[in-house]
Amino acid sequence: MFIAQGFKNENSFASYLFGSFLLFVAANIGSIPLVMVTAIYSHYSGRPMPTGMDGFATYFDSNLYLALMLLSFVFVLGALYLILKKSHNQNMLSITTSRPKVDWSRVLFSFTIWAAFLIISVTGAYFLSPEEYVLNFKPIPFLILVVVALLLIPIQTSVEELVFRGYLMQGFGNLSGNKWFPLLMTTLIFGGMHYWNPEVSRVGNLIMLEYLAVGLFLGVITLMDEGLELALGFHAANNIFGALLITADWTAFQTDSVLKSVSEPTYGLTDVLLLFITYPVLLYIFSKRYSWTNWKEKLTGKITANNTSNSI
Repeated sequence: MFIAQGFKNENSFASYLFGSFLLFVAANIGSIPLVMVTAIYSHYSGRPMPTGMDGFATYFDSNLYLALMLLSFVFVLGALYLILKKSHNQNMLSITTSRPKVDWSRVLFSFTIWAAFLIISVTGAYFLSPEEYVLNFKPIPFLILVVVALLLIPIQTSVEELVFRGYLMQGFGNLSGNKWFPLLMTTLIFGGMHYWNPEVSRVGNLIMLEYLAVGLFLGVITLMDEGLELALGFHAANNIFGALLITADWTAFQTDSVLKSVSEPTYGLTDVLLLFITYPVLLYIFSKRYSWTNWKEKLTGKITANNTSNSI
């Protein structure tokens, strides 16, 4: 059982709280290169330092900003490895999957399904309402973006999954002894951390439903599939193709993408209804391919200690 792989005598909930604090510290240390480069640029350009994340995103070249912003996740990944080894007597595999090794076919399947959906959706939206987009494609910046996206975005998305659906899922499981509480808490925390995204201030709080829905969906497929593989593929496809295909002045990722939205951002009932169609359809596809059964037990049942853990 995936969530039970963190059940060890030394894994008190307090150790997970302390580990989460160390991950927060690592993320802040990882942001130092971005601050330093910004300070150097400010000194030589004469421009004042930006005061918020929106300002950082547009302060200099978007590809350089993206690379520096994503660099912090490398620090978090290193910290997570050390925390697991020193504090929890576990390895990375134990918070990734219940299988003997990572099933990369699952990662690829999930990645392909969601990448195809995004490509079709963006292409369809462009041809249905071309006046809402401008062609933003510039060959050299786009090629640099491709390199940055393929190298660093998978690290970012993998770290988020390892922390939320892996480390914290097991931590809250240790606290509660059941599965619904970890699913609920990781959904709320994951959604809540997106509250400070620029999209929320421009579109309104209703868009928080999307972040919560994504967090819930990723938690469900993790518990049903006994591992992070499907969540890893989905999250990587979402952020990679989100960065490559389309950008806007009000999004968290402002990139040298193919298209740029110039329409006034909105989020309404139609968008909410799409959530209740898209993710259930994906759940149906995954459940049929991987023969998921016993949904109630896997999502809400009690956790029993796992004697065949991947920990070391």
